[in-house]
Amino acid sequence: QVQLVESGGGLVQSGGSLRLSCTASGVSLDRYAIGWFRQAPGKEREAVSLISRGFESSYSTYYADSVKGRSTISRDKSKNTVYLEMNSLRPEDTATYYCAAGPNSKWDTPDYDYWGQGTQVTVSS
Repeated sequence: QVQLVESGGGLVQSGGSLRLSCTASGVSLDRYAIGWFRQAPGKEREAVSLISRGFESSYSTYYADSVKGRSTISRDKSKNTVYLEMNSLRPEDTATYYCAAGPNSKWDTPDYDYWGQGTQVTVSS
């Protein structure tokens, strides 16, 4: 069983930055494509970003149009962690952010087996 743990959320002013972390114990995240999602109250869950499996020769990364140019997804193999760095944050970025892992997941064909509990991001205007 893969247990994902997100951290790094918090309260930040508009224009600020946060770096969200997704880590797991007992399993290498390199085996999985990792996606970041967010869900605001009353809204549907939105895919934010994805990074392909870590053991491939080169990573592929994907971003939703809503965060493209303001966000960077990356892996730190030594820490078994995937990061989502978000800059120029806006009030509309306020949501609970989740990471998910799936060995075969792609941006256009999401297929996630494991989900974290989420970390709250609140952006004040």
